[in-house]
Amino acid sequence: MKLVLPILFLVAGIAAGVGLGLALQPGPEGAPATEETQPPPPPTGAEGSDFVRLNNQFVVPVVREDRVRSLVVLSLTLEVPAGMTAATYDMEPRLRDEFLRVMFDHANMGGFDGAFTQAGNLDLLRNALRLAADAVLPHGTRDVLITDIARQDM
Repeated sequence: MKLVLPILFLVAGIAAGVGLGLALQPGPEGAPATEETQPPPPPTGAEGSDFVRLNNQFVVPVVREDRVRSLVVLSLTLEVPAGMTAATYDMEPRLRDEFLRVMFDHANMGGFDGAFTQAGNLDLLRNALRLAADAVLPHGTRDVLITDIARQDM
């Protein structure tokens, strides 16, 4: 009786795999069998945008009880209106200063504690970074992308 359930799952898995393999089998000229498997068109939201990757990572200490408990390392990319890449790089020192202020506040409020990569926590940080960027850049930003994030506990 203990083997019935695992065997049933095994048979169901094999059947699902065979069915999926048949459904995705290419047509005669190597084309997919159905139209639904064609790749979707590219998103249109970024057509008038440039992506500006900030040159250096941000290192944020997480301090608890007057000691550095961990370090958070982030890489950021800004989505700005098309043609504003050079202007954004010209303002990078000021942007970095504002971003560090936001990240230090986020760390002091516990934003990098626990499950710091949960969507809600990162959305709070991303929104605060976007507001800081909009305050520095006269042309504004469309989005702040967190391209890398890691925490090293000590």
